[in-house]
Amino acid sequence: MSWEENVRKVVPYVPGEQPKDKNIIKLNTNECPYPPAPGVRDILENKLKYEDFRLYSDPEAHALVNALSKYYKVPEDQIFVGVGSDDVLSMAFLTFFNSDKPVLFPDITYSFYDVWADLYRVPYKRLPLDDDFKIHFEDYYAENTPNGGVIIANPNAPVGIFEPVSEIEKVIEHNRDSIVIVDEAYIDFGGESALPLIEKYDNLLVVQTFSKSRAMAGMRIGYAFGSKKLIRYMQDVKFSFNSYTMNRPSIELGAAAIEDDAYFKDICGRIIKTRERVKGELKELGFTFPESRANFIFAKHEKISGDELFNALKAAGIYVRHWNADRISEYLRITIGTDGEMDKLIAFLKEYIEKNK
Repeated sequence: MSWEENVRKVVPYVPGEQPKDKNIIKLNTNECPYPPAPGVRDILENKLKYEDFRLYSDPEAHALVNALSKYYKVPEDQIFVGVGSDDVLSMAFLTFFNSDKPVLFPDITYSFYDVWADLYRVPYKRLPLDDDFKIHFEDYYAENTPNGGVIIANPNAPVGIFEPVSEIEKVIEHNRDSIVIVDEAYIDFGGESALPLIEKYDNLLVVQTFSKSRAMAGMRIGYAFGSKKLIRYMQDVKFSFNSYTMNRPSIELGAAAIEDDAYFKDICGRIIKTRERVKGELKELGFTFPESRANFIFAKHEKISGDELFNALKAAGIYVRHWNADRISEYLRITIGTDGEMDKLIAFLKEYIEKNK
């Protein structure tokens, strides 16, 4: 008998490329093109003490949780924080999805969901989006598809579509015996959060992140809101897994970022404005795409394949995301960068498409 027979084998999640060349126009991982709030820089340069790094960080991340509590007007015992929303979602899978029935999520969505399900031996079922990449919500009702939980990204990635909160609420209403997770990584770019529903439903978990709209992907800060009981169960699992999941700089810098609301709203507004402008320019070039309410556009060209455009852009030093996967192989997911970066993208596409008519 080989030791490999006892290895937990999974196919890992594949993140977007992180090129070392700083001259690359990086539009492939949905990072914010602008720096974090000025208060973050002030803490980083003037208040963090290197000698304090010898001490463990606060396991309950009080400073960050308190800032989130004040900003969102949610009690501290209804907030969970972790090392990016990936950590928060992973803990949620481990905590709540322990049924013999499958967890439900769309066939086209964040590709970490099936990885966590495989890792934790959670049965799951992918429910197909329609031809316009929209969710058919009745498929998620327990009476139609018995399940051990539901997770929906809203806006959905990689397609960028925002679904009405009223439809999300119907899913929650029809699944009172299982946990419904709403993954709102992109909610700040034009969507309406399901957060108010946590007071009405004790089986709802709403997950957000600092990685996109708060420009802190490198600090790995994620958070979730839910009922007191739900959050307590997650905390029990977290402290059984690793008590010190968040480091001291992340806690302090995250608290500073949440307090600068004017800056936060400004960069969200700038990204939305650029996104809407680029939509029009892509349409003129022959691209079609779902209506995005995220910080990216999921687009395909009417004549040139997604694979060809992806490789041409990469050769020109412009990185976007492409999947050779069923139903979406012709699409590119294009992160919204600065206006200057998007101008270079559009200029390249104009020239390339003109040459390859």
